Amino acid sequence: MQRSKHFGRVGKVLGLLAITLLVTHAWAASHTVLWSFNGTNGSNPVAGMIADSAGNFYGTTDTGGAPGAQGYGTVFELSPNGSGGWTQTVLHSFQNNGVDGIHPFCTLTFDAQGNLYGTTYQGGTHNYGTVFELSPSSGSWTETILHDFNIVDNLGDGGYPEAGVIFDSSGDLIGTVYAGGTFGYGAVYKLTPNGDGTWTESHLREFGDANDARNPNSNLIADAQGNFYGTSYAGGIDDLGTVYELSPNGSGGWTERLLHTFTGGNSGSYPIQVGLIFDQQGNLYGTTSMGGLHSAGTAFEMTPNGSGGFTTSVIHSFGGGTDGANPYSGLSIDGQGNLYGTTFDGGSLNLGAVFKMTPNGSGGWTETVLHSLSGGTDAQYPYGPLFVDSQGNLYGTSYQGGTHSIGTIFEITQ
Repeated sequence: MQRSKHFGRVGKVLGLLAITLLVTHAWAASHTVLWSFNGTNGSNPVAGMIADSAGNFYGTTDTGGAPGAQGYGTVFELSPNGSGGWTQTVLHSFQNNGVDGIHPFCTLTFDAQGNLYGTTYQGGTHNYGTVFELSPSSGSWTETILHDFNIVDNLGDGGYPEAGVIFDSSGDLIGTVYAGGTFGYGAVYKLTPNGDGTWTESHLREFGDANDARNPNSNLIADAQGNFYGTSYAGGIDDLGTVYELSPNGSGGWTERLLHTFTGGNSGSYPIQVGLIFDQQGNLYGTTSMGGLHSAGTAFEMTPNGSGGFTTSVIHSFGGGTDGANPYSGLSIDGQGNLYGTTFDGGSLNLGAVFKMTPNGSGGWTETVLHSLSGGTDAQYPYGPLFVDSQGNLYGTSYQGGTHSIGTIFEITQ
């Protein structure tokens, strides 16, 4: 299974209304690198971060780790040190020892007891990835593998999870796998706790029928009715990606509905690891890595149309001038309804950008580049989504840049 699609320059997306004005200009935002990864404490973070109530951040790195761990990724904590700085702690270094997972791409999830849950893209007994739990105990953390994916020997099982997991209302873990399943194009899976510490896997949906979603690689979100929403990298009529919904059918099964299929050109294509978000009105937002007016990706909005479906509109095309290009992650939203995100490329030096999108009062959106990443000791090539705190400060990770050129954690203060 090749991972080159993550770091190549892919292309295609959505084609509908463009209701946004492109307004990108300098912004009085303060940018600070909070942490530079050095290899032994992790390197090359792909995912975003989550925070606890004490203001500590938690995330993953694709590579790096403690000496002897051979550089297969970490789970880390970043904590304020009380003196205006930050302390980073590696909670787990993945081992590639035939049991442990390797290469976590995911944003983590907490449970009510403070345990962390995530996935690794590869590793485990069969090297098709894992779902893991990290539990705090007496100042250290203990890892438990909850599921070991096995495409070859376990007919119908999935593999290569790029997204993390979320909890449903019953305490089950729900996630997606990029490949495997009966048709080979991935699945939505559920892990149910058994009461003895083990978990049982089942599939809510296996992708791959004609014109169906294929290769899901995003985190799922749920609405109040227990429906799940996600994106797929491929699939749909033009095989350029989809937005889908899974709904319980009342008989113990699940019904899939394609809410949108990407068509390329100005409308966008190929959402990469793009989780969707809701606003308070029930509109959905996301990004595509390619397509749009400048062939450098789009941001899109999906509005309920009153007939059970959604109307999809491109609200920004990336890539003009010094704008960011190729968003490889989804959007974040603040309490005022402003949207935030990162682009892997573009900006004034083509090393990536952090942007803000604000409703303009006329039904459209105004995009502003908050920071163009500059490389060197600064961040470059941000891959994951941003964390927005209650004061509107933004926290993110970059795949490269920093003191050791292998990634950073940064803050943008507006």
